[in-house]
Amino acid sequence: MMKSPLLSTTHSQYQWDVKGMDCASCAGKIEHALGRLEGVSDIQVSVMSGKLSLTLDATYSSTQHIEDSLSSLGFQASLYEQGQKDMPQNIQSSWLSHPKAKQVLLTGTLLLLAWLASFILSESTAQWGFISACLVALAPIGKKALSLLRAGMPFTIEMLMTIAALGALFIGAEQEAALVVFLFTLGEWLEGIAANRARASIQALSNLVPKTALKLNDQATPIPINADKLCISDLILVRPGDRLPADGNIAEGGTSIDESPITGESVPVYKSTGEAVFAGTIVLDSAIKVTVTRAPEDNTIARIIKRVEEAQAAKAPTERFIQRFSRWYMPAIVLTALLVGIIPPLFFAQEWSLWIYRALALLLIGCPCALVISVPASIASALSAGARHGLLIKGGATLENMANTTLVAFDKTGTLTEGQPHVIDCLAINTSKASLIAIATGLEYGSSHPLAMALQRYATQESITPQPVNAVSVVPGLGINGDVSGETFYLGSPKFAAEKVTIAADLLTQIETWEAQGKTVIILFSNIEILGLISLQDSPRADAASAIKQLKSLGIQPLMLTGDNTRTAKAIASELGLDFQASLLPEDKVSIVKNLSSTQNVMMVGDGINDAPALAAAQTGVAMGSGTDVALETADAALLKNRVTDIPEQIRLSKATMRNIRQNISLALGLKAVFLVTSILGITGLWLAILADTGATVLVTLNALRLLRYKPDDS
Repeated sequence: MMKSPLLSTTHSQYQWDVKGMDCASCAGKIEHALGRLEGVSDIQVSVMSGKLSLTLDATYSSTQHIEDSLSSLGFQASLYEQGQKDMPQNIQSSWLSHPKAKQVLLTGTLLLLAWLASFILSESTAQWGFISACLVALAPIGKKALSLLRAGMPFTIEMLMTIAALGALFIGAEQEAALVVFLFTLGEWLEGIAANRARASIQALSNLVPKTALKLNDQATPIPINADKLCISDLILVRPGDRLPADGNIAEGGTSIDESPITGESVPVYKSTGEAVFAGTIVLDSAIKVTVTRAPEDNTIARIIKRVEEAQAAKAPTERFIQRFSRWYMPAIVLTALLVGIIPPLFFAQEWSLWIYRALALLLIGCPCALVISVPASIASALSAGARHGLLIKGGATLENMANTTLVAFDKTGTLTEGQPHVIDCLAINTSKASLIAIATGLEYGSSHPLAMALQRYATQESITPQPVNAVSVVPGLGINGDVSGETFYLGSPKFAAEKVTIAADLLTQIETWEAQGKTVIILFSNIEILGLISLQDSPRADAASAIKQLKSLGIQPLMLTGDNTRTAKAIASELGLDFQASLLPEDKVSIVKNLSSTQNVMMVGDGINDAPALAAAQTGVAMGSGTDVALETADAALLKNRVTDIPEQIRLSKATMRNIRQNISLALGLKAVFLVTSILGITGLWLAILADTGATVLVTLNALRLLRYKPDDS
């Protein structure tokens, strides 16, 4: 363990890498124990990443007390110091390197020797062998039980195991006592191996980013440096076959890029100068020069890992219910076992040793380990599987909401459509076409709105220079205005134009004709006249119709919400086969989503800044991967592949997760119900009780791990 640094005189946040934390129960024990300490707050424990973070106030001169507390609970902690780029690797390389491995092998060897002694030597010698095996294995368990007791947690599996094993020794069941402790230790070891396997699936993401990069100096000479030393605006060289060490924009060159490590999409994408590229993807054809746009700790891979870890730390409603249930379940089991051990001998003259034995078996089978891990294990596996397929989901609550979705509301531009509209028609009135495009492009100059980008591309294509415009201001949902040589011009929807000027009948007919063809019409006008009409068209995404069909097959209603006019919206909606509501301002979308959410479980899908309020208003907000940072941060989930078909895929993954959770809960409770009865009746004994409990824990964990192999396109 590294030396603890001195803390600042104010509240400070610190992180540790914690080894030996294999399940949600471990995380709960850490949270409870540290939560009782004065001056400790904001405790967050991630089982998947093996990280602990918390805030210490000025009463702490060092972190040593925290590390001592963790050590007393049986966990090894390494402090993540400020300035350190990466957390220590918290994944054991082999099953033998797990901390429980030595304990299992030692106890197993002593148990085997004791059994051999029972055949070769005397029974008394074998008896001492079983006692030795039991005590050796029980020592760390008992120590942890006492630490948890001092931390205010008397009803733990470690305490139940200690009582049961010592009780068995007391009544002369040495062989069973040793076997029980061995099986318990074996179960914890298997559970740790399973946790490492799930943890490795996320750690593998960080390994996609190369450790070195070729930075270009002023003489354009490539110099190898550590990738974590790259800064924004650095120029790097990436050769064919290399992985990109950072997010950036291509400064020079063009190449096909394999983005499957990020998006799961196997088809390479060709990218050239000015286009964005992402850390972890692979350059295939030609060398490119890339300008770094994100710091190493903020690249695409780092953000994915951060989102998954945050999601796994967030508890689902079912998980919270199970944890509340276990708080009164454990004391109830202890009380029941106490009554079983006392009442028959005390009031019905039954044999004390027999009923104490049955009470001890009841204590073991009553342990809620399998039940407690049934939900978080499934959720952690599902989140990891989703991340590998480009489906980022921010927590168990989101998974549960997704599984219950009854209606999916889509934004149109950039979500159901490509978001790359093109100028189709230009009708100049009282001016030239060049002047019409020059003023329109000048008003939209510098904007990243899809329609503005389309105008800018068209002006470049036609070699038209944008007209300089002053005092530009936006009218949300309607259009834009600005001054050209002292005169105010407006660019916006026909609705916006109708508020300012009179639109002639022949122009209204032309607008209706274009809109019926699925085109979006914008009008350039002044305070006194219309200067021209421009039509633009955006094509539906290639997979949009398939996504709508899949949603309907799942019994989910699709709905398009758009600010576009009714005729254009109808043309797109008819082509895709879904209902729509058109001519909506951003606040209208929010109102509609809120109203729908009062009677249905609504998922909202969007990509722009104007979609963020509606994403937040829905039970589940999903952002397209090409969307703005605002949309991505507001949303509960994101689609890195940028495919509409990922929406039904996410829903299928969430439904599979909930099925897995129900299976786990049924398995855990079913086995307990059977063995609780058989333990009281004396049909099953101590070793079968712990075997059933350990077996249930392992089965639940293995069942949850099946989700790691889940392919979201499986129906």
